[in-house]
Amino acid sequence: MIDAFTKAELRTLRRLGSPSRIQRFLDEEVAYNKEAGGHTCRSPRRVLRDMLGHCMEGALLGAAALEAQGHEPMLLDLGAVHDDDHVLAVFRQNGCWGAVAKSDNSGLRFREPVYRTLRELALSYFEHYFNLRGEKTLRTYSRPVRLKRFDRIGWRTAEADVWAIPEHLVDVHHYRILSAAGEKSLSRMDRRLFAAGRLGSVV
Repeated sequence: MIDAFTKAELRTLRRLGSPSRIQRFLDEEVAYNKEAGGHTCRSPRRVLRDMLGHCMEGALLGAAALEAQGHEPMLLDLGAVHDDDHVLAVFRQNGCWGAVAKSDNSGLRFREPVYRTLRELALSYFEHYFNLRGEKTLRTYSRPVRLKRFDRIGWRTAEADVWAIPEHLVDVHHYRILSAAGEKSLSRMDRRLFAAGRLGSVV
């Protein structure tokens, strides 16, 4: 259903010829949507029109761009405590998983497709996932959600917010990363890694 986009929209998506170029587009061309406070969930068409998006909206645009390169559009939810969840557009290449993502935290974005399992991919975000109190907050990751289940609501080009997608992401099964004992033994963030994660932050 990639042909739901206009020719101009498809040209934009297809010129992003690799996952790394998609990530660069999300980082450098799409401004971080801090004004909405998470109260919008716009389709990729609307993000392209406004060149503005937050985590969820960036993941949807990333998934659409990956689809234009021949990947199945899929999302993965990272669940947190005392913090917001984070959504990745995930893809497989040469049998391994990678991801593109929009984030105000510099450590929660692109991952090369070198992870053999989704658990390995999720764990690669652990040390970079923290709140402003310096607590490491990542706790779970979801099973991958195939966006074709939302073709009926026109997720690629809808003018209305596509809230059905984040609502589904919250409800799907999530796998725990840590035991209760493991959670209690966590150290606080290293101040240098904290500073690196906040580099260029707009929120």
